[in-house]
Amino acid sequence: MRAVMCREPYALERIERAAPQPGPGEVLVRMRRVGLCGTDYHIFAGNQPFLSYPRVMGHELAGEVAAAPEGSALRVGQRVTINPYLACGTCIACRKGKPNCCTRIAVLGVHTDGGMQDLIVVPEGAVIDADDLTLEQAAMVEFLAIGAHAVARARLSAGDRVLVAGAGPIGVAVALFARLDGAHVTLIDTRATRLAYARDRLGFKDVVTVDGSVRDTLADRTGGDFFDTVFDATGNIHAMRAGLGYVAHGGSYVLVSVVPDDLIFADPEFHKRETTLIASRNALSTDFERVLSAMRSGAIPTDALHTHSLDADDLPAGMPRLIAEADHVLKAIVTF
Repeated sequence: MRAVMCREPYALERIERAAPQPGPGEVLVRMRRVGLCGTDYHIFAGNQPFLSYPRVMGHELAGEVAAAPEGSALRVGQRVTINPYLACGTCIACRKGKPNCCTRIAVLGVHTDGGMQDLIVVPEGAVIDADDLTLEQAAMVEFLAIGAHAVARARLSAGDRVLVAGAGPIGVAVALFARLDGAHVTLIDTRATRLAYARDRLGFKDVVTVDGSVRDTLADRTGGDFFDTVFDATGNIHAMRAGLGYVAHGGSYVLVSVVPDDLIFADPEFHKRETTLIASRNALSTDFERVLSAMRSGAIPTDALHTHSLDADDLPAGMPRLIAEADHVLKAIVTF
């Protein structure tokens, strides 16, 4: 069995591994598609804060059931996606219904080996029916669920002014679900090409390129009030620090990005707004369900989200190229 392993930063290769064998309550899935996201690029670059090497990457997964437990509702050949957040089920977070931030969480492709391999064994409860989706759509469910979860955490109201910082895959996912909740969404990014794509292909008309006058521009666009909710999906500590300045008085700041650094705010700025600060990590099963429903209804423009494809054999050479062309890559999907 072949797998794509990152042995250390900048070292990605296909290797041979023994085929996994499912145990009781486990499902054997034959991988067909794996989406690439910022986490994978950070793993490749060596700046993902929760990972140790070597690691088989891959957490945006689509495949087909190869073997299922006796009596399972799953059937061989069924198209599925996978919830990659494997929780312990007993810690304080799990007891509170928040397995997405389990104290002993094992995220496929991060804390434990992921889906960039021909076959993978996962708990039956992590396998989600996707028979009515394409393989490419099924491989995009997870990253969209992160955006859906962040929006659910924010508890938006129709008509809210929302700012999303970062027009990469996660920022776009946040923006899509904020728009579905009736918010007026503005996207900002340092990369004009990504904003142009979000405007022209995804229908986000309010886009602003980040430069030295971005705060004045945002103030002008909101009559000086700024935004009811600001989401940060930049993965950049400097942008995360600046984002507080775009939050309206009485507003919320939702941090979707995770960076290996200390986040520091000026306390007077934080307090005078009575800011609600929210962290958003991973996603819940309800978020996956919302994404699946939105996909099935046609509310998510999946064809426009999927911008690049490559074969698994080409990934070791292709990953640096995707990173170099990041301004033009929204969602790359690997075929197995």
